[in-house]
Amino acid sequence: MRHILPMNQRTIFSVLAVSVTLLASSQVLAQLKTNAATAVPAVPFMPAAAVAPVSASSGKAAKAELVNSIVVVVNDEVITRQELNERLRSVERRLAAQGTALPNRLDLQKQLLERMIIDRAQLQLAKENGIRVDDVMLDRSMLRLAEQNKMSLQEFRNQVEREGTPFARFREEIRDDILMQRIREREVDSKIQVSEMEVDNFIAAEEKSANGQQELNLAHILVRIPENASADQIAQRRARAEGVLAKLKAGEDFAKLSATYSDAPEALKGGDVGWREQDRLPQLFLDAINKTQVGGVSEIVRSPNGFHIVKLLGKRATSANAAVDAPQQTHVRHILIKVNQVVSAAEAKRKLVELKQRLDNKAASFEELAKTFSNDLSASKGGDVGWVFPGDTAPEFEQAMNKLAINEISQPIESPYGMHLIQVLERKTDDVSKDRKRLAARQAVRERKADEALQDWLRQLRDRAYVEFRLDEK
Repeated sequence: MRHILPMNQRTIFSVLAVSVTLLASSQVLAQLKTNAATAVPAVPFMPAAAVAPVSASSGKAAKAELVNSIVVVVNDEVITRQELNERLRSVERRLAAQGTALPNRLDLQKQLLERMIIDRAQLQLAKENGIRVDDVMLDRSMLRLAEQNKMSLQEFRNQVEREGTPFARFREEIRDDILMQRIREREVDSKIQVSEMEVDNFIAAEEKSANGQQELNLAHILVRIPENASADQIAQRRARAEGVLAKLKAGEDFAKLSATYSDAPEALKGGDVGWREQDRLPQLFLDAINKTQVGGVSEIVRSPNGFHIVKLLGKRATSANAAVDAPQQTHVRHILIKVNQVVSAAEAKRKLVELKQRLDNKAASFEELAKTFSNDLSASKGGDVGWVFPGDTAPEFEQAMNKLAINEISQPIESPYGMHLIQVLERKTDDVSKDRKRLAARQAVRERKADEALQDWLRQLRDRAYVEFRLDEK
């Protein structure tokens, strides 16, 4: 999230030195569209300079006034100086509001630009995979944000604009956040595998633990290692991490150094990871702070993705009654039409509306339509996914499912995986403590793996993108 207001969305970061400027960023997009239509290679051609009007009465040659310029090319799109400056002002306002000492502006600019490159690469991949966030879905998200902040939508809008961000731009930033979250769910979360042995080992370790459960509040600095890095590159990155650690030991502010040096998604929030149950934190973090007192900083810890420094901000005991009530289980089936470059969300929705009409008119059974049309692995079973627990499915799917009566069929519902028709077959709240314990263990192991998997994916995405810096051009 790029603003002070909280959000449950999770958010995350030389070749030529020839000056290329532009009159307005819309020209860049127009030229890119022309290039795409004519299969021109993805390096946009722009006018050599864009200048402000010159007074004819002036006896001297007027100096050209730069209106905007390209600072980075990312694959087939550009980031402009205007975009960079707007984001820079926004981040500076947020850091100041949090009481974080502002880093050197050039260091912060470099850090922010790296984040913008990674964000742009994620958005490009989301669009390539046919992921879209329409205005209706965006409006619902804005309303939820307002409710989370205990405000009406108008009050929320006023607050955003008081902080210096036009609401229209804020909306588009939220749209981008949702797109990035969805591509991460598709490319990272859905591919994390947890074996039965890992679940068994986790439960055994929990039963042997004498310390009980705790929640930990952590902050984190990551110095990322590029994919397929050479020995020299690894040495350079270690030296950078050692320099950061030396500054921390000399008493410099962790949040300021995170905003200056960290490659982690939470870098521009001062490295704040927030409160997490210890069994849902990466083992790497737990090992790093094993002997660290509250307020202390770990030594440098190496992972495949880079060098980590972790600060322990706080500890607290967790509730002992977390597993008293048995959860409601739902027996559900669905028909999934995946959204991609070939099938748009509108086309998928239209198809599902037709299928629902056939079901409502008793012209076909749910089972046979699922077998014929569903793009899910459950199609062979008539769309039956069996019994699911809370948290097993995408939030959009679960919310729609929970509103259905037994045997009721939903309207088309969109999730990160496509468009669904959902039917609830049964519900139960049996005492399933053993099953629930394994489910909780599986989820904890999954969350432990998720952070490292996300970092690895972001590193690969960044390293494989075509990036051409023009920031230093005059």
